Amino acid sequence: MKDSKYVLSEHRLISKIGMDMDYLAAPVFVTLALATLLLRLVLRWRVGELCHPRLPPGSRGLPLFGETLEFFTASPTLELLPFFKRRLERYGPIFRTSLVGEDLIVSLDPELSTRVLQEEERAFQIWYPPSFMRVLGADSIIAALGPLHRHIRALMLRLFGPESLRLVLLPDVQRSARAELRSWLRLPDVEVRAATSRMIFGVTAKKLISHDDAASEGSLWKCFDACTSGLLAFPLCVPGTAFYRCMQGRRRVMKMLKEQLGARRNEPEREGVDFFDLVIHELDKPESELNENMALDLLFLMLFASHETTSIGLTVILKFLTDNPKALQELTEEHENVQKRAGADPDSDEITWEEYKSMKFTSHVIHEALRLANIAPVVFRKTIQDVQINDYTIPQGSKVMICSSAAHLNPKVYENPSVFNPWRWKDILEPVGGSKNFMAFGGGLRLCVGADFAKLQMAIFLHCLVIKYRWEAISGGTMMFYPGLRFPDGFHIKLLPKD
Repeated sequence: MKDSKYVLSEHRLISKIGMDMDYLAAPVFVTLALATLLLRLVLRWRVGELCHPRLPPGSRGLPLFGETLEFFTASPTLELLPFFKRRLERYGPIFRTSLVGEDLIVSLDPELSTRVLQEEERAFQIWYPPSFMRVLGADSIIAALGPLHRHIRALMLRLFGPESLRLVLLPDVQRSARAELRSWLRLPDVEVRAATSRMIFGVTAKKLISHDDAASEGSLWKCFDACTSGLLAFPLCVPGTAFYRCMQGRRRVMKMLKEQLGARRNEPEREGVDFFDLVIHELDKPESELNENMALDLLFLMLFASHETTSIGLTVILKFLTDNPKALQELTEEHENVQKRAGADPDSDEITWEEYKSMKFTSHVIHEALRLANIAPVVFRKTIQDVQINDYTIPQGSKVMICSSAAHLNPKVYENPSVFNPWRWKDILEPVGGSKNFMAFGGGLRLCVGADFAKLQMAIFLHCLVIKYRWEAISGGTMMFYPGLRFPDGFHIKLLPKD
């Protein structure tokens, strides 16, 4: 019979060995579990590529990340972004990728891109990545379909339609541009994008919600400026990132709009009527198609979209004109001729609607700058049925990303496409809306409601600028695409009166 001490020692040894085995088994089990999960993820990733043999060629990149990091890599060139250029050379103008967790069919093909925009609500419908919708609002007009979209669009045209542009917005834009340029004379240094963005935001904020942002030291504009920086940034919502600042800006704006909505509904009848009043009137109609969230998201979107694209466009124009004295000279001569109209006060820079519409070379400059700037670099849609294109099948439910810069930089349409050449538009019919070769304002049912307002603002600002002033570039002016256009160092100028 074994000694009791020996038996106890043996039991302790066996127990210790068992505990050691458990200790070793735990990390092995976790490692095996993670390896199995990763293998399943990779297999599912690969199966997703192989289950539709007639899909366009392409790659989904890395699991989870896809090809997102390369897509957001900065590019200093006006040529087609390297991300698109490499895949165009490898796969052709239609290919697959995965960005920010979304499988996408990418179109660099003008015919397919035009078809996607023109067949909205038949073969395609609006779709944007969740990160976009977090910024712009789940109930934004961007997500509206069918009759509701048409109803909201008609409401917006009451502010941005031709009659309002001619009778109301033209004189307002002239007053704002003159006042802004006078203020620049007192400054040693003006950063063009920020200054024009504040100016344009001031005009639209007054028309939309009767808000005087200058009186509040630009507090509301700062919120929207943060939103602009984050919209096309990597959607990582942690403190310190552009996307986090963007979402913080949205929260502050939506809080203010909601408070103003409640206050307006409780106040007596107002003397002046702005767009907010029109929206409230629509909300209070029996069986209204709008609800409160839709109304607030609509106001947010209009405030957001109405100033940023225009300010970037103006900054690009001033940069190109600075580098191209010949274009600046012809633009100046056109505006001097407008000013010399019969009976005009030589010290006046007031222009009529007819004179604005006569500015042909100005229009060429604006279209050429927008073509190169590619301010809205991508547009998204989703298929609502299987779509056949060439030898490929794009299955129902697929997300499609249109790259407008592929059309704008097509060498078959635009000779030396990365060169600023406004004279090329003398031989090209300028698009009234969108076309397969010019998509700066989108196209189809979703053609930007504020397109004509944006072009009006740019033309009037240029008129007020070149008639009375000249400028010197001080610093900055480098354009970078992330893929959206930015001026990382700004574009700083000194404004001077003409001799």
